[in-house]
Amino acid sequence: MASSGPVEIFRNLSLRRAAEERLVSSENPFLLEALRKEKLEGQRIAAWARTVALTASGILIAFQNASWSMLYFHGLLLVFIGLGWAQLRYATVGRSRIELMLILADLVLLTVALTVPNPFASESFPTAMIFRFDTFPYFFIILALATLAYSWRTILTMGSVVVVIWALAVLGVALFGSTDPELGVKVAAAFAGMPGLLGIVDPNSVVWSIRVQEMLLFFLVAAILALRGQRSNALLIRQAGIAAERANLSRYFPPSMVDELAAARNDVGAVRSQDVAVLFADIVGFTQLAERETPDTVMQLLRRCHGVIEHAIFSNGGTLDKYLGDGVMATFGTPRISPTDCANALAAARDIVQGMAAANTELAAAGLPTLSISVGVHFGPAILGNIGTERRLEFATLGDTVNVASRLEAATRALGCRIVASDAVVSRVGDAGGSNPTGGFRRVPALALRGREAPIDVWVA
Repeated sequence: MASSGPVEIFRNLSLRRAAEERLVSSENPFLLEALRKEKLEGQRIAAWARTVALTASGILIAFQNASWSMLYFHGLLLVFIGLGWAQLRYATVGRSRIELMLILADLVLLTVALTVPNPFASESFPTAMIFRFDTFPYFFIILALATLAYSWRTILTMGSVVVVIWALAVLGVALFGSTDPELGVKVAAAFAGMPGLLGIVDPNSVVWSIRVQEMLLFFLVAAILALRGQRSNALLIRQAGIAAERANLSRYFPPSMVDELAAARNDVGAVRSQDVAVLFADIVGFTQLAERETPDTVMQLLRRCHGVIEHAIFSNGGTLDKYLGDGVMATFGTPRISPTDCANALAAARDIVQGMAAANTELAAAGLPTLSISVGVHFGPAILGNIGTERRLEFATLGDTVNVASRLEAATRALGCRIVASDAVVSRVGDAGGSNPTGGFRRVPALALRGREAPIDVWVA
């Protein structure tokens, strides 16, 4: 099988990159926002840079040729400045016909300015002589400004369009431009015997070799800049992906933990066993509440309750493991172990109950039903790691400690309390030298739990 040529390889790469960008940008709001800000900021800089550059060019033109006929070029400069601000006015992420028309107007107008003699100039000369002023580099200014705001595909398209427009302009000058045969004869006589030099200085010749060189160099520069822009886009996509991953992490971990996880070099999802504090929180009587209230009311109450629980967990350094319908499971000590894990879990339990009491005041004032929350906390060994398949992995905490914490939450109904914490949690807080862990709690010895043979001592509040 024949190997693909460089053009085909670049084309396939461009098509693949374009497809990736469309897919990512359509699904990633962070990328869309980043592209929007980058585009608008780049277009704003380009508009101001164009204004400054063209103003300087106008001053230079007046300095080089102090003639009233030069007002023609000053008028063109004002039009170019206006086009720059129009491009800022209609700047948008994605395809825009208005933007494309403004870019095309830029290129066509610049071509006319560089190939059509000043109609107000008193001195006339062969039209081809206009190329001797070496004004083509002005196209590079337009190209450089475009890199501040436009995509790599637009840059590459500009390179192709300029080649076509400039070729047509040069052909037009060669076929329809004015000539001076008498001057041509004099130049030919002066450079007789030097045909190579004559081909360059002939006032009636457009010198195709130089014009082709200009077009080739411009396209190569545009292609290089497009490649650089493509690589910058790839970097932007990767950064947006990282931002999205951090946003997903922030749904489960406190902000300080998100930064630590993002900088971690080891696999935080690796299977392991470690001691953790597990907290379960649940709305008491939620099933009956859901039966008698409207779906909108149920969801409103559920979101309000989840908001209180989430704030309590994150503010105390916990990890939101999962939502369980009307309940929540959280862990303290994942993915990093701390001596204050049990103290943080107890503090979170208190904050949940107190936060829900404050929320109930607001709910009652709004004419909505109030909610009763129950919390269970236990400490012990658990299995941590990713579960599921490659298509959908989930970091999970498993084991007897999790089951006991769930049973303790359920025991609040029979004990008539809001919080049940195992003695393993309370004693751990005392061992760590924390504040009095039993403040507001009373001890209940030998509590029997469903599905567990040996009873455990607990503290209730």
